[in-house]
Amino acid sequence: MDDQNKNLILATALSFIVILVWFVLFPPVEPDTALDVTPPPASSAQSGDAIVPAPASDGSTITATSSDDATTETVDAPRIDIDTDRISGSISLAGGRIDDLRLKDYRDTIEPGSDIVTMLAPVGSPDAYYALHGWAPGSGLGADAVPTPNTLWQLVEGETLSTDSPITLEWDNGAGQIFRRTIGVDDNYMFNITQSVTNTSDAPVRAAPYGMITRHGIPADTRNFFILHEGAVAMANGELAETDWDDIQDADFDAEWGRPAVVTNDVTQGWVGFTDHFWQAILIPTGVSSFEQALTYAPRADVFRAVTRLPTQDIAPGATVSVDTQLFAGAKEWEAIRAYQDEGAQNFIDSIDWGWFFFLTKPIFWLLHEMNKLIGNMGVSIIGLTLIIKAILLPLAYKSYVSMAKMKELQPQMEKLKENAGDDKQKLQKGMMELYKKEKVNPAAGCLPILLQIPIFFSLYKVIFVTIELRHAPFFGPFQDLSAPDPTSILNLFGLLPIDAPDPTSVMALIFIGVLPILLGISMFLQQKLNPAPTDPTQKMIFAWMPWVFMFMLGGFASGLVVYWIANNTITFTQQYLIMRSQGYKPDLMGNIKSTFKKKPAEDAANSTKAPKKKGGK
Repeated sequence: MDDQNKNLILATALSFIVILVWFVLFPPVEPDTALDVTPPPASSAQSGDAIVPAPASDGSTITATSSDDATTETVDAPRIDIDTDRISGSISLAGGRIDDLRLKDYRDTIEPGSDIVTMLAPVGSPDAYYALHGWAPGSGLGADAVPTPNTLWQLVEGETLSTDSPITLEWDNGAGQIFRRTIGVDDNYMFNITQSVTNTSDAPVRAAPYGMITRHGIPADTRNFFILHEGAVAMANGELAETDWDDIQDADFDAEWGRPAVVTNDVTQGWVGFTDHFWQAILIPTGVSSFEQALTYAPRADVFRAVTRLPTQDIAPGATVSVDTQLFAGAKEWEAIRAYQDEGAQNFIDSIDWGWFFFLTKPIFWLLHEMNKLIGNMGVSIIGLTLIIKAILLPLAYKSYVSMAKMKELQPQMEKLKENAGDDKQKLQKGMMELYKKEKVNPAAGCLPILLQIPIFFSLYKVIFVTIELRHAPFFGPFQDLSAPDPTSILNLFGLLPIDAPDPTSVMALIFIGVLPILLGISMFLQQKLNPAPTDPTQKMIFAWMPWVFMFMLGGFASGLVVYWIANNTITFTQQYLIMRSQGYKPDLMGNIKSTFKKKPAEDAANSTKAPKKKGGK
């Protein structure tokens, strides 16, 4: 076995093992049709909302208590409409909850007439998910002197919440304090909430404002896929924390919060909330010196919360105090999130899950995003991105292919060394090292470009899988969603027959693959045939099966990723062919292809089955 083939097998096998382990251990999860999405009973569901920050016994600080006493949802409470170019929904005057939100620019599927995406949903809906704000009572205020999650507010300003028309809610506790809440929204997904308290009594009072995002149960569409983080996400003083749903459930019991909780104190800059595959709801306090972040779980109610608890406010007689909080609730669009980061949301771009190779994923996505803006077709942009990546790696590729061409030229000398060395492997190794040194050939050079493709491959896969810009991104013809597997199939002759392709999550889809995986297998096969098949039977078998194993294995991957791999193989083939020709070595492509399908001569087969003659026999 020559060193060139050893290196190629090593790199190919490493790529294969990494992808195989990834595919086997972390396959896309099929929807769990048996999952119970029935909302919790009223006594349980509402008890989740009853848990709000409450005063310490001496009123000097704000602590948190836990209660499983049920409160009542005001089912018939009036609602205030939300209507902008990008979102629609409503706000319930029961608690002033932002609990009904839909994203106009996104639909559940690519099918015509598909429903627009629902972002937030009220109590009583499957996967109830909403945001509310309020005040925890301090000294001078009783528990009934602050608004609760079910307090019925009054609309005093505005009619419909829109980008140029904020609304103001008001509640008078009847004890000398008037609470007001002004809610505005920009032209994307950011709500601005200003909470204020006016103290008309003769005594000072204290209260602590808070913001809370509540989710009832783990979302039914959670994928539990290794490559994607779903759950809580938080930024605290420049440090990102991604917390899975089960990690919140398994958190240590916190006596102050009265439940399992993950608490971060003394946050000067940051945000906290929940993230899904393409959507997220995040609380961002503004204009405060420090605040507290908490992720809590109420086991009996099966309710998760992300809470920001702001510093306690002293409200003198006749005075008014106010605090501001932002709420992001929408799609994880790179441009919008980057703009909010530029406006002061610390490292907000990291709310998108860039993964371990973030130093590659971020620039790859930026380049792909900018190319798509220029070209207007994500599939073509992926091909263009591949060209740029290959151009960047060209110096390494050039050295690699030059080395491979020189290795081919050294084959006669290497064969002679093998004959002279016989069974003396040490002598053979020494001779080959001297030959490599004399001819200035690095046998490992052919391996490096292939190894560099592995992190690039996973980074691009991360980009295609995670970022919303590729969700439902069309290419051409049947390829209308590059974040989904190839929709064509051998079963329907790649769309020519009126037969639906197998479900992408089924075993049938792994067998009756589409046209893109087939093109992938062919491109890998042709790339192999630039070199003669190895003489070693084991090597020969590995090389023969590798393209077709990859073809079936990657059939269930995002079609955008397969487009990248096809383009990468095609460009690599072209580069290698031209560079090896420039070095005086002409690859016998057609000859190598023919040898693959050439049958072994009958006489050779017969000779190979003959028993060897005994020594001294006739």
